[in-house]
Amino acid sequence: MNKIILVLIIFLQINHLEAQNTQLDKIKKRKQLDSLALKAEPIKESHRMADEDLKNPALNVEIEKIKEESKNTFILGNEDFLLNGKPFQIISGELHYSRIPRPYWRHRLQMAKAMGFNTIATYVMWNFHEQKKGVFDFETDEKNLNEFINIAKEEGLFVILRPGPYACAEWEFGGYPWWLLQDTTIKLRTTNKKFLKHTENYFNALYKSIGHQLFTKGGPILMVQVENEYGSFGNDLSFMKANRDLLIHAGFDVPLFSADGNWLFKNAAIIGVLPGANGETNPKKLKESVNKYNGNAGPYFTPEWYPGWLDHWGEPKQKVDAKTAAKELDTLLMNNISVNFYMFHGGTNFGFWNGANYRKENPIQPDITSYDYDAPLSESGVATPKYFILRDIIKSYLPNKQYIAEPPAATPVIGISFIEMNAGYNILDKLPNPIFGATPKSFEDLDQGFGYILYRTNVNGDGNKKKMKIAGIRDYATIYLNGKFIGKLDRRIGLDSLMIDMPKGKNQLDLLVENMGRINYGKSFPDGYKGIVGSVLIDSQVVRNWNHYKFPFDKVVAEKGKLAKNQPCVVHGNFNLKKLGDTFLDMRGWNKGVVWVNGHNLGKYWNIGPQQTLYVPGCWLNKGKNELIIFEQMYEGQTQISTINSPILDQLNFDVDK
Repeated sequence: MNKIILVLIIFLQINHLEAQNTQLDKIKKRKQLDSLALKAEPIKESHRMADEDLKNPALNVEIEKIKEESKNTFILGNEDFLLNGKPFQIISGELHYSRIPRPYWRHRLQMAKAMGFNTIATYVMWNFHEQKKGVFDFETDEKNLNEFINIAKEEGLFVILRPGPYACAEWEFGGYPWWLLQDTTIKLRTTNKKFLKHTENYFNALYKSIGHQLFTKGGPILMVQVENEYGSFGNDLSFMKANRDLLIHAGFDVPLFSADGNWLFKNAAIIGVLPGANGETNPKKLKESVNKYNGNAGPYFTPEWYPGWLDHWGEPKQKVDAKTAAKELDTLLMNNISVNFYMFHGGTNFGFWNGANYRKENPIQPDITSYDYDAPLSESGVATPKYFILRDIIKSYLPNKQYIAEPPAATPVIGISFIEMNAGYNILDKLPNPIFGATPKSFEDLDQGFGYILYRTNVNGDGNKKKMKIAGIRDYATIYLNGKFIGKLDRRIGLDSLMIDMPKGKNQLDLLVENMGRINYGKSFPDGYKGIVGSVLIDSQVVRNWNHYKFPFDKVVAEKGKLAKNQPCVVHGNFNLKKLGDTFLDMRGWNKGVVWVNGHNLGKYWNIGPQQTLYVPGCWLNKGKNELIIFEQMYEGQTQISTINSPILDQLNFDVDK
């Protein structure tokens, strides 16, 4: 009890000082208080509080609060993380609840525990939770972050929270809500007041939902990340400080850290935030760089160590050798570096949540639907050989030869043959009401975030060939003249023009434009506008007077109509199941589009590869009747589809990628 009283005295003194100091000073003093709570010795009788003070109800409440909070502490030592005063090496695996069906969360977390992890890390994708401005959802379906954290705690795992607001992560727009682009006075990823206000609203909503899960409140969240890889984007330290302060003001009172390549610490390292070194596998370099920007002290942490890598459409499958990864991991752990696997389990970019990269050679590199990442745990939750190789390394560093359970069984796999797909309609026959514009409008202008927009106009021809060029196609367009398919445009490979045989007289020109995912990383971020964002030129003349037809495909209905070859069609069919399990739709024989099963958007497919299958979680299937809907951008009369027992993620098709 003496310890508690001493801590209370210190607490009250610090509270008095805090009223006159900045939020940064508050965090510093909070750490001092935590340290004193560990080191406090019995005090002399002359320093005891008066009996009348102890009878004060308000003080008694404060004493009980301090007693509860002092049971567990997690602080940053000079060399180590300190959990309840003892050195603690974080061995963490990253997985994203937004990429995993909610019924599978526990299985994936059990697989993490069985690998030997003591912690898991997860991004919180801002746009996943605030899909409409001012409307936050932290409760429905895969958005229930609180439940995910509860399961992690039940499985004996600590949590590292990575709330952004920028995440990167091969996720649509790096986690930023697309509607931010509708206000052109907002400057993203800057100290722009409007942008920081939206960030503040998000942090406050996040804290309201899961603040009680912080370690200081008895929950499993040990640390929270400030921004993400800002050093690769800019060097305005006031922006990093603003993000830090907004998190603190929202109530996040656990240790804060950042994540950058250590050669970029100069652009992003700030006081009160532990610099974490992404991708650094040389312990000496890692420690030297952290010491330089953290007051010549640790602890030492790589928030992203890469046992795998990401994939783009039209590019070879990326792989990381398991034995090479094992050597890197062994070196890091041997040198007391705390590690987070990025990724331990990738999951899937369901729906329209895939992001894209940028490089000089490719204005956009859209990410494939599978986020398998060549991770130790596969997209469907199966332990790979890499899982067991790296598990053996982790086991050798567990304290006191700690026992870890064997991995739980994987979800059963089923096969479905010959699903009949012989009903549907041409979307050009079922157009919604048009929106007129003298010039083409972007998705954002039309208040649409995802999916497709049909742009329609009339042009006069003279019977000669004409060159159509679009200065700003985002991202992929199929072109129709008088209802006939005549070609495609593809921002990914710089294809922005087309020669057209233009008959004499009036001609109807249709451009069906697809958003292939907003760029989450690269030089062009955060320019995320979609659709046609420049002029359409025919023989250098600007084409005007456009009707716009919106196809967001936030939901799709299995309507009947007339199917037509070389047209954009919605095709559907039903199938019955006696037993349930995971499976993989074999999309070979189809071209490009999106698939739904029982209302769940499985994501996009594209025959150029490397991905040729779509993961179908068994938890989204029904015993008895099931519904499958495919939007095929270039229907060729396909009448059936089947599934296979394993994914195809490494098969490029160069013949069609032209």
